[in-house]
Amino acid sequence: MSARDDILAAVRAALTDVSPAVAVPEAPRAPDRGDLVALFVERVEDYRAVVTRCNEADLAGVVAGVLGERSSVVPPALGLEIAGSVVDDGLSAAELDAIDAVVTRARVGIAETGTIVLDHQPDQGRRAISLVPDLHVCIVDATQVVADVPDAIALLDPARPLTWISGPSATSDIELDRVEGVHGPRTLHVVLVGP
Repeated sequence: MSARDDILAAVRAALTDVSPAVAVPEAPRAPDRGDLVALFVERVEDYRAVVTRCNEADLAGVVAGVLGERSSVVPPALGLEIAGSVVDDGLSAAELDAIDAVVTRARVGIAETGTIVLDHQPDQGRRAISLVPDLHVCIVDATQVVADVPDAIALLDPARPLTWISGPSATSDIELDRVEGVHGPRTLHVVLVGP
């Protein structure tokens, strides 16, 4: 047993009969906003992202139209054939940097904040592919849209890597000049599937 294990065992033993000093309050809930999908679209567009709605039958054509002539990478289990796309099998950062776009699915969309969460399952791929190409085309099913962050947290596994996306990557310098694409994709295009 290591010193770390000894210390953690001592802490666990000391906390065996201890109850929390205060009850943890419930997270505040957003008021009923009606149509969650419409609110999600509104909030995503507020972040300067583009949203295209379609049905499942038209999904492949819509994604192809968004990509146009751009080179693209997809995760191994995207579940959608995209002509000319490279399937990520551990591409290097330099190889990813040479690719224009990435297409992924999402784990959940949050209506209140316009945030998309990836938990990097096989249909979303590893984190690097969602951060390096300049365009991120993210497929969100309307059934994945939840009201607020507490609803999203309830669906997520905290042991998985999570990427929370609220619009294109952006930052501001000291003069408050907005610069996009510094820490991730410069453009986010959400393809919303469903009614």
